[in-house]
Amino acid sequence: MLGEILEKVYGIKSGEYLRLESFDAVRGNGFYYLIANPGGKDEEEAAELQKIAAHLSAYGDRNVPAVLPTQSGSIIGQWEAQKVCLLACRTPELQGNLKLGRKLAKFHERGKMVPFKVEKAARIGQWKSLWEARLDQMEKVWSERIFQPPADEFERLFVESFPYYAGLAENAIQYLVDTEIDAEPEATDNGTVCHERFTDQAWGRQYIIKNPMDWVFDHRSRDLADWVRYKYFRNRGTYGPEIARFFSEYGQITRLSPFSWRLLYARLLFPLHYLETVESYYSTTRESEQKMLEDRLVDMLKQTGDFETFVARFFALAGSPLQTALPKPEWLTR
Repeated sequence: MLGEILEKVYGIKSGEYLRLESFDAVRGNGFYYLIANPGGKDEEEAAELQKIAAHLSAYGDRNVPAVLPTQSGSIIGQWEAQKVCLLACRTPELQGNLKLGRKLAKFHERGKMVPFKVEKAARIGQWKSLWEARLDQMEKVWSERIFQPPADEFERLFVESFPYYAGLAENAIQYLVDTEIDAEPEATDNGTVCHERFTDQAWGRQYIIKNPMDWVFDHRSRDLADWVRYKYFRNRGTYGPEIARFFSEYGQITRLSPFSWRLLYARLLFPLHYLETVESYYSTTRESEQKMLEDRLVDMLKQTGDFETFVARFFALAGSPLQTALPKPEWLTR
């Protein structure tokens, strides 16, 4: 099938098929051709991301593939019922001893020099409205279920736990609003290229491949907060030294402003992990996935106290030089 997509949609004679990281790929003509999923992006947003990828590559990032157009000139191709994008790169770089904090800081520094206005892929300055809309939507789902018997164990847990997480989300929104009123952005707070969700595996496990279809244009603290949240839930026994090292590496390239630290903290407070788990549960019909999400929710609820302690200690864990000057919500300092 991959060979047919390359030949009929992109006009490229297929070569040797292989699996490269999470991509179906073909090696030929001196390139690796990778099929990427554009997700919910439309043609305009995909075209913006193509231009951003070309900018980062021109500024020296060798791990950013080119986004190739179809034979008809569009960025998003269509194959049967599937939407696809085609990426092309030379031999990808091995991860090796990757200093992720430094690499991410350099990525952000290149990304903030994008020489045109990003519109479709922009999320900067939109967190409050996006968070409120997401919370309102979930509150409607919750209110439909509170006066009827739960359909299953997940629903029972969701109905019981939602008021706590709604309160956490409202705290995060208020902290964000206070930050935008009280803290002055600096040059490092300009928008840059970020990721939908940045984790240790965002660029791959063995090779470094930076997929443009995973990007948004936002404040750098988005990636930092999402990485910290991921690290906390994946490595609960060892996250302390890893977080300290990551921020030390990042700080060798870029010093975070007080505004950046506070924006990062607002995003860390916002219970994205909870909302995504509930949203995923109600959008899938696969029993195996529902069971996995139920187990995740159970685990999450057991950790609420520990997560509060973690968030209260975060500035110290990250080694922030501003930790004594950065505010925390009152309920975390009691």
